[in-house]
Amino acid sequence: MPDKLPGAAGDLARKHPAVWEAYSALGKATAKAGGLSDRERRLVKLALSIGADSEGAVHSHSRRALSEGLAADDLHQVALLAIGPLGLPRAVAAGTWIADVTDPD
Repeated sequence: MPDKLPGAAGDLARKHPAVWEAYSALGKATAKAGGLSDRERRLVKLALSIGADSEGAVHSHSRRALSEGLAADDLHQVALLAIGPLGLPRAVAAGTWIADVTDPD
């Protein structure tokens, strides 16, 4: 898996495989800790990435969502839902980050 990871995450995984394994195990444990579906977890992670103002994480979760069969319109709705709690500028930025993945030129 580390060889398939892009950018800094892949670098970290290759340089520190034990750290990456522990991080991956934590992700699996948190996914199993409740009753959310795979789809719900992906949308929540996208929303949290938007809230954290993390362009890289928004790109990553958008790519993963598409690969898991989620509709691009659903991802863009998550950005729209951010308008109330996070403000229009952050929601618009998130929409452009999602579009980087859903509508590449």
